[in-house]
Amino acid sequence: MTDPTPAPGWYPAPHANNEQRYWDGAQWLESAPQATALGEKKLNILALVSMIVAVVGFIFACIPGALIVGWILLPIAFVLSIVSLFLKGDKKWFGIVGLILSIVGTIVGVMVFIGVIATAADEAFGGSDTTVTAPSDQPSGDEGEQSSVAPTAEQGTRESPYPVGSEISTNDWTVVINSVNRDGNAVVSEANQFNSPAAAGTHYEIVNYTVTYKGAESGYSAEVALAAVTSSGNVVNSYDSLVSLTDDMGLDELYAGGTLTGSAAFAIPDGETYTLRVRPGIIADEVFVQP
Repeated sequence: MTDPTPAPGWYPAPHANNEQRYWDGAQWLESAPQATALGEKKLNILALVSMIVAVVGFIFACIPGALIVGWILLPIAFVLSIVSLFLKGDKKWFGIVGLILSIVGTIVGVMVFIGVIATAADEAFGGSDTTVTAPSDQPSGDEGEQSSVAPTAEQGTRESPYPVGSEISTNDWTVVINSVNRDGNAVVSEANQFNSPAAAGTHYEIVNYTVTYKGAESGYSAEVALAAVTSSGNVVNSYDSLVSLTDDMGLDELYAGGTLTGSAAFAIPDGETYTLRVRPGIIADEVFVQP
């Protein structure tokens, strides 16, 4: 042969006494390779594995009790799928599917985790559903009967507050505004000689209320929050003024059935009206009461 690198085909082989042999472009063969074998590609095993791991991780990421398994498998699938895309072999789309599932699965897992945390917090703090029972001397529904309803945009808001004496309840707490003393200056002055008088243009009003704990464990009265929201939109808290009363509410710990009654002083601007904002628990819905 004069051409040292002929095209693949049958030629007399110099090393075999010029017998016909098949030259595949690199070496002499006694028989021609199958045509299917020439076009066959190697399967990308790593891409297939990455897709399987991503599918399993995605499933576990959707199960609240098995989130940790999903969070372990999904990063592994992500790395495997990235590596598989740079390897030789057929069906690289396995790796693409694994990459997409690992990313989407991680997002879903985060959303499920947030849902689990929110549910746990809701159970730990007694939930946020607030119901109100109007006093029997206030017409609500059938006249003369008490009614327990969830606060709506029409009732329990600043525009339509509940009356004094309403029972505001969650799973853990019941709060009742008992009374409001408009002449709070005299009460504050008599309670403690070191109390500061109301600032110019304001006056003290004393709100007396009762809290009752109903939860499974124990709770602190400080979990119940009261504030006065004035007609001009300002929020007045009892701690805005350093005032000590003879019956301060305090920070007592209560067990199921425990009740505490006390008072708080609010410095209200002269000439303004206000509503009381009651939050019967740390994450409970707020309800407004008209003093």
